[in-house]
Amino acid sequence: MFRWAHPTYLQYLWLPVVLLVLFIYLNYTKKKKLEKFSSKELLDILIPDYSFKKTLLKQCLIVVSIVLLIICLAAPQIGAKFEDVKQTGSDVYILLDVSLSMKAKDVPPSRLDNAKLQIENLISNLKGDRIGLIVFSGEAYVQFPLTNDYSAARLFLNAIDESTVPQHGTSISSALNLAVNSFDNKPSDKAVVIITDGEDHEGNIFEEIENGQEKNIKFYCIGIGTKEGKTIPVGNQVKIDFYGDTVITKLDDKVLKEIALKGGGKYYQANGSSNALMSIYSDLGQLKKAEYGTKRVTAYEDRYYYFLFPAILLLLAEALVFESKSKLAKKISIKIGLSKDDQAV
Repeated sequence: MFRWAHPTYLQYLWLPVVLLVLFIYLNYTKKKKLEKFSSKELLDILIPDYSFKKTLLKQCLIVVSIVLLIICLAAPQIGAKFEDVKQTGSDVYILLDVSLSMKAKDVPPSRLDNAKLQIENLISNLKGDRIGLIVFSGEAYVQFPLTNDYSAARLFLNAIDESTVPQHGTSISSALNLAVNSFDNKPSDKAVVIITDGEDHEGNIFEEIENGQEKNIKFYCIGIGTKEGKTIPVGNQVKIDFYGDTVITKLDDKVLKEIALKGGGKYYQANGSSNALMSIYSDLGQLKKAEYGTKRVTAYEDRYYYFLFPAILLLLAEALVFESKSKLAKKISIKIGLSKDDQAV
């Protein structure tokens, strides 16, 4: 089985083609100018050592060597054998608040969009770890279960907005309960990451934390928003309360700090200038990995040196080839010139 390890380099194969065309054009222009300057017989006398053919040979050697070097960069590989590789990684459930207050824009572009960007960045950096996503507001739902299919995870993530969960509220406890019960009972460390502004939390949160610790789950929290708060957009207006006053939503991180403390994790505040989720991911590297299956992969062997060595030899040959004629060529051109002179006489 054959493949290119870095096929993007193959797009640069147009460079030697352009270079070859340029060489041909320059040679043609140079020859035409010399022909205008004098006849071929006179050129043999003025520049007896110069060889157009050797110049063309040197240029061809350069072009071919560049082609070979580009192929080397693309790294041709041949599959030698199949190997069964154990798949290991951390299991992480992210609990994302999609309540109406997450539309506030005190963390640009909005609390919810900023959280989604952080999750997207995390998915892009995962290497074998399984990630699941639970969205919650008044109720909690599994947006996608634990998976290492990162492409599918991105699709489900992009579909999330504040209308994903129709029930109003912020039921962190129901999201925690769903996450804890979604993990398996394997003796490996697991993690739950809660991303919320912390407002109007409901239910018995700390009972769920205790249940999770029995499964070796660590709980991390990201408080998204600011203490000063912001209005909540509703269409082209802002949300108002029963008395007609403008509602200001503020970050309430007291409970989040308690969850992180009792859950063996850490608390981070997302202010838009840093990626709190990536900071948590660096902590997850210390967790005990779980084994969740095997994957058959092809072991590829590099074959770039089949092209590298010829490229080096061609470049050395180009350096050793001089543009002057060989002694034999000189003698032949001299004899031809003398015979023409004799015929003229």
